[in-house]
Amino acid sequence: MRIGSRGCFAAVGLAVAGLAVATAAYAHHSFAMFDQSKQLSLKGTVREFQWTNPHAWIHLDVPGTDGTKETWQVELNSPNNLKRQGWKATSVKAGDQVILVLNPLKDGSKGGLFVSVTLPDGSVLGDPTRARGGPINVPVAH
Repeated sequence: MRIGSRGCFAAVGLAVAGLAVATAAYAHHSFAMFDQSKQLSLKGTVREFQWTNPHAWIHLDVPGTDGTKETWQVELNSPNNLKRQGWKATSVKAGDQVILVLNPLKDGSKGGLFVSVTLPDGSVLGDPTRARGGPINVPVAH
């Protein structure tokens, strides 16, 4: 069977598209931007809790050293995983005074990867993927 030039271009196009999707999926699951060797504890007011895919977010207003308000953006797991871990879309609400622990962004931006949050009633919601105590999604050489 002979493949014409259109068929060849279509096959190459599908291969390139497949590689692009695979690369995007791999990059999406990278945690390289976070410094998992450090943890910051921030006390502040929840500005917004986004129960969205592919990841939930907490936007936290924290008093800065100069008295101004700094907004930190903290990335959590997906709502599907959070729900299996006992979370609800109402677990964290705008206006809540919380203590949030995160792994900061390596570039120094006001953001990071969620570790745990202490809610106003004193209850703690954490990321159970950290039960082993080490960083998450970091390749280990064997």
